[in-house]
Amino acid sequence: MTGIDRRAFMAAGAAAAVAGFAQGASAQAKPNLRFSAVFSEQDIRAEMMKRFGEAIKDEFTLQPYYGGNLFKQGTELVAMQRNNLEMGNIAPQDISNQIPAWSIVTSAYLFRDADHLKKVFASDVGRDLKTMAEEKLNIKILGPTYFGARQVGLKPKKKISTPADLAGVKLRMPGGDAWQFLGQSIGANPTPMAYAEVYTGLQSGAIDGQDNPLPNVQNMKFYEVSSQIVLTSHLVGFDLLCVTKRVWDGMNAQKQAAFQAAADTAIDWSTKEHLAKEAELVDFFKKQGLEVYTPDLAAFRDFAQKKYLASDLAKSWPPGMVEKINAL
Repeated sequence: MTGIDRRAFMAAGAAAAVAGFAQGASAQAKPNLRFSAVFSEQDIRAEMMKRFGEAIKDEFTLQPYYGGNLFKQGTELVAMQRNNLEMGNIAPQDISNQIPAWSIVTSAYLFRDADHLKKVFASDVGRDLKTMAEEKLNIKILGPTYFGARQVGLKPKKKISTPADLAGVKLRMPGGDAWQFLGQSIGANPTPMAYAEVYTGLQSGAIDGQDNPLPNVQNMKFYEVSSQIVLTSHLVGFDLLCVTKRVWDGMNAQKQAAFQAAADTAIDWSTKEHLAKEAELVDFFKKQGLEVYTPDLAAFRDFAQKKYLASDLAKSWPPGMVEKINAL
């Protein structure tokens, strides 16, 4: 190889190295955001995340994991705190395990509907709750993701009119004190069980029932192993779309605004879809042979509120917050 050839070869190698570095820098400039959720890929919220990912694709690559395949239900928050996960759909009950004041939003019959839920989190009350989470858990809450009012689905053909009728009924609830107390607040015997095990639990008789919004009951096919759905509407079901503070703080104000706007748009779309789906599903379940009916809601509401006010959970609630929520 001549001196000229050698210099040309070295120059070409240097140019290739620079190009490779530039490509690596470009790849690094577009971080990968792993998202974990317990809901299935057929869930409306999976489409919500697809829309969100599309909206942020110029800045981030969203990598979703569904069905609890990356982190099991209830472990996503800790994974985010340890920076093992960038984004998650976090249950408020999981937050309340670390911040007792948050148990207020896990209580039965607090939120009236999806609109009331949105108003609360957009208010000063919501700001205070989100600030607590940011300061104590190192996460940024983008917004509440409504997924329907929780209803009781049962395998036994026992008529349910009041909380007394649920006495002794083994009702599957997620693990954690807030979830278990929710089951007690409607009169049932709460039984902790992983979400993925509920179908076989109903099939085998390990549990008598489960409580979930109607879209979840359809997605997970719980209606196949149930005889009835009792429209208790005891909890406005929602999780919280969250990102780690590490990711959030790594964005400038303009990127943060765009990221938040993308989340708001996706969440609003999902809420509308869930409300429409709920309206359709009562007829669907009746056509599947299930009995679907509304119990004495006043009796359920009165029973639940007395349970909560007499509990240790209520002692951690910020003074006046219930009244502020009711006033919105």
